[in-house]
Amino acid sequence: QLQLVESGGGLVQPGESLRLSCAASGFTVDYHAIGWFRKAPGREREGVSCIAVTGGSTNSPNSVKGRFTISSDIAKNTVYLQMNNLKPEDTAVYYCAAGPEQGWCLLRESDFDNWGQGTQVTVSS
Repeated sequence: QLQLVESGGGLVQPGESLRLSCAASGFTVDYHAIGWFRKAPGREREGVSCIAVTGGSTNSPNSVKGRFTISSDIAKNTVYLQMNNLKPEDTAVYYCAAGPEQGWCLLRESDFDNWGQGTQVTVSS
């Protein structure tokens, strides 16, 4: 059974960092695109970063560029999201998702067909 499990969320102060993990089971992350999305209260779910694991291509919106970095560890079958200089507006439930790799990735929910349950990130002083 394909499964994605997120971890690493928590409560931090503005300016601090967190590293989220997305552990896959039932399949290997290579030859897949893995994306991170977030859902804040009252807002639509939005993509924050994705990686085409085998090719290494990544994609992220301007709102997180320079602060968020996505990476993969094929040996651990895990994808990470390093989040630095966190802001209150980054508060959300963060989800990882997997879809077929096409050499590149776009932050389109329709490209991802397996989703994790999410991990809460709260940025507050």
